[in-house]
Amino acid sequence: MPSPPKTYYEQEIDRLYSEIPLRPKQNALIRQSKAFMEKHHSERVELNDLAEAAFMSRFHYVRIFKQMYGVTPRNYLRDMRISKAKALLRKGNPITQTCYDVGYESLTTFSSVFKKCTGYSPREFQKRQTKVG
Repeated sequence: MPSPPKTYYEQEIDRLYSEIPLRPKQNALIRQSKAFMEKHHSERVELNDLAEAAFMSRFHYVRIFKQMYGVTPRNYLRDMRISKAKALLRKGNPITQTCYDVGYESLTTFSSVFKKCTGYSPREFQKRQTKVG
């Protein structure tokens, strides 16, 4: 469901924040949190913990991360997990094992997120890869 259009004031706040340069320390902390997500993608990664480690409020952390990378931390982690899942499924790994290997705790959640991102269920994706490869 698309979010409602932003008000004039919300748009102005976004514009003002986008024009504020990041302090070097903020930049380094956000880069470290991104590297942490990449290294620990298969573990439970909590947004509050990432924000706390970067010495920022949750709201500020999300805004700065999105300003730097163009995507929210949650979406970055999701996209990275799905990308790794696709690579594992191409190799022929079992779907259930792939689900847990990329950090999902529920096969149902993994399957629905995978389908939303790729247009295919994990099984359909894997079958298509064996026909292509």
